[in-house]
Amino acid sequence: MNFSTPAAFALAALLPVVIAMYILKLRREDHTVSSIYLWQRLVRDYEANAPWQRLRRNLLLLLQLLFLVALIVALARPFLPTQGAAGQSLILIVDTSASMAATDVQPSRLDAAKTRATTLITTTPDDARVTVMAAGRTPNVLVSSTRDRRQARDAVDSLHTENGGSDLPTALSLAGAIAARQSQAEIIILSDGQVDIPETKVPAAVRYIPIGEHGDNQAVSALSVRELAAGQAVSLFAQVSNHARETASRRLDIYVDGQLFDAQEITIPAGDTTEIIQDDLPPTTQQVEVRLDGDDGLAVDDRAWVTRTGGDPAPVLLVSEGNLFLETALRLLPNIELTTIRPTDYATPPTDVDTETGIRNTKHETRSTQLTIFDRTVPPVEPPGNALFIAPQSGPAPSSVEGTAWFTPTGTLDNSQFTIHNSQLASRNDPLMRYVDLSSLQILEASAIPLPDWARPLATLTDSENRSWPLLFTGEVDGRRVAVLAFDLRDSDLVLRPAFPLLLSNLMGFLAPGVRGLAPAQIQAGETVALATPPEVDQVTLTYPDGRTVTRAPKRGQLTFDDTDQLGVYQLTLHSQDNVVEETLFGVNLFSPAESAITPRATLPIAGAVRGEAGQPPQTLGQRELWRPLAFIALALLVIEWLVYQRSTLSRAWSRLQPRLRGLRA
Repeated sequence: MNFSTPAAFALAALLPVVIAMYILKLRREDHTVSSIYLWQRLVRDYEANAPWQRLRRNLLLLLQLLFLVALIVALARPFLPTQGAAGQSLILIVDTSASMAATDVQPSRLDAAKTRATTLITTTPDDARVTVMAAGRTPNVLVSSTRDRRQARDAVDSLHTENGGSDLPTALSLAGAIAARQSQAEIIILSDGQVDIPETKVPAAVRYIPIGEHGDNQAVSALSVRELAAGQAVSLFAQVSNHARETASRRLDIYVDGQLFDAQEITIPAGDTTEIIQDDLPPTTQQVEVRLDGDDGLAVDDRAWVTRTGGDPAPVLLVSEGNLFLETALRLLPNIELTTIRPTDYATPPTDVDTETGIRNTKHETRSTQLTIFDRTVPPVEPPGNALFIAPQSGPAPSSVEGTAWFTPTGTLDNSQFTIHNSQLASRNDPLMRYVDLSSLQILEASAIPLPDWARPLATLTDSENRSWPLLFTGEVDGRRVAVLAFDLRDSDLVLRPAFPLLLSNLMGFLAPGVRGLAPAQIQAGETVALATPPEVDQVTLTYPDGRTVTRAPKRGQLTFDDTDQLGVYQLTLHSQDNVVEETLFGVNLFSPAESAITPRATLPIAGAVRGEAGQPPQTLGQRELWRPLAFIALALLVIEWLVYQRSTLSRAWSRLQPRLRGLRA
């Protein structure tokens, strides 16, 4: 045991003073008495007041000495060394992603992390400041630089998991900014490590405490339905992934419109997937749910939902001189009505059909186009809706109403000048990069495009001068969603990879999210639902899976809903003057390989970070303060001493009070 303020032991000099007060008593004068009848009493009284006499047992003296000892030791602030934060600032980052709901640590990983966080808060020095952050899809600082331990513990107790990933890089940036303003700061990360994080350097000591024991888990990783033919049966496709190290056997239950339709026993190899195709769903099917029966490490990814969206397909215009790979892939995507025109016809007066090529010139239809794809061209006028640019060439960039350019190609780079990176800036949880692997991609050349302010890169390349160029970037500008692929598909091997249809499907989900104002059949938890409502619609009601509803009014025919954390089926109801115009359903699923692969990571790629976990020697030592219980003991001794000293007075008061109490009872 150590002491923070050992100088308080100087107060031990008061102990002899208290003892001396019982030894040194007031002397009295001798008197002659006429009788020795009271001799024995006189002797006792004499002995009691004689100085320097031998101490006798005295309860008051013992209580006073014990009180003084407890008070002195409490003022010395004793503490026990323990694993914790020893600095003057503790910054706790607690992972609240979906994988933290895993139950391999009972009752869950998040509960285990909260228990550990509470212990760390308790063991920090009393004068240290504590910051608590939740690292979910969007990092949230729950309490910042507080010395109030109750406030910090309440913040930890309020933590809950989200049905999504963890943006730990942003959380670390926030923690680094807080640590830079404080001395002796320590950042402690409580997580299972299922996060994407680049090699990072933080201006503070960083400790990573892994939470979790194993990765035994299976998940529904994909689900879709399509109509085989008009008015005929509906086909279901489901994919189940096994993230465990052993082959798993599970039962897959299929529910159609809330009723059990079929159940299948499936076997999923270790680290692999199993696909299920069901071609006999009823033509009237509106929604489908699949469930994995039984228990595994994570329950939230054992269910998935998909709906059949109504209405017409989304109009997509392809502006190209001809690209067989791209056209074929687009026509295979569901709920898309593809129209193709030449770049020279995009801004020229329309004709019905080109007699030589048979390609329709539908410039008059572009005003209602939800998405325009420009293949190896940049249009002289801005597109009416969202846009996808593939290998834009140097030239004038499209301009917004204010006249600012969206992006500007500055040249080209050939494959002898660059190295391709599957960018760490794009999280594995990003829906646009879901299942997309661009590693070892072969490209002959790419457009050199400086990254615009409105965009975020999903994949990058580095040139011979170590400059970074975006290979794929997306964003929103002037109210439109825009994506740019910086290379020609025909100059790469992307079209020969499984990543091509997956990337194209993900881009279509981002750029054409609805079908003529309706929601997509399914989205990932936390994604934004963007609606293009008809002019007559004045209100839209969203009904959540738990029955809660929210009603909003669209602005200029546009409306977004971003509160989609619940998993399940949502209902959108479009109103016009209190009349229902249309209703549609959409499903919200987890579908996150990063969260379903729950095996905890041993380390995180953070420069200077150390690993600490229960049962191992602590990397840093904290202090478990013991002065509070000693202060309570001192207070209790003081109260007992007062009761003992006043026992005669209290006894007489009780004797006088008893008759009155008996009278009240009578």
